[in-house]
Amino acid sequence: MSEEIDLAGDGGVIKTIVRHAKADADAPTTDNPVVDVHYEGVLAETGEVFDTTHEDNTVFSFEIGKGSVIKSWDIALRTMKVGEIAKITCKPEYAYGSAGSPPDIPPEATLIFEVELVACRPRKSSNLGSASEERARLEELKKQREIAAATKEEEKKKREEAKAAAAARIQAKLGSKKVQGKGKGKAK
Repeated sequence: MSEEIDLAGDGGVIKTIVRHAKADADAPTTDNPVVDVHYEGVLAETGEVFDTTHEDNTVFSFEIGKGSVIKSWDIALRTMKVGEIAKITCKPEYAYGSAGSPPDIPPEATLIFEVELVACRPRKSSNLGSASEERARLEELKKQREIAAATKEEEKKKREEAKAAAAARIQAKLGSKKVQGKGKGKAK
């Protein structure tokens, strides 16, 4: 992973890039303030997942800077580009603070999100095209997510196979040492 970037200047919002976007990728701007993201949120203290878009392969959309999400997301998503995946660590004062968000998020919880910026676009207005164009855009996003999910699953499978192979090699080595060890003692 990349280095940690302190986005708030006080350690309250830390970003670590997991996957870099292409150099020419779009980023949120005042003309394109609406973002579509995939994410998984976990409690830092327990590692428990409290929310995710991965289970149902949906996107979460919001407009940056409107206060519709926790403060850390408004800060972090401004720094991302389409295609980038980042781990965002959010101290309570940049998340849900002393109130928490019962029942899933306790008071004063530090949260860790893995966020992928899927798209950024203009806010809706009457000149932005038809509903069929929007459906086509969402279908394309869904296809991209399915491809990404399949790739992630394949990588996970390869890691598990590599672990199993390594465990088998270790087991075989241990087994051969036991066999070699027999017969070295003195006969009576």
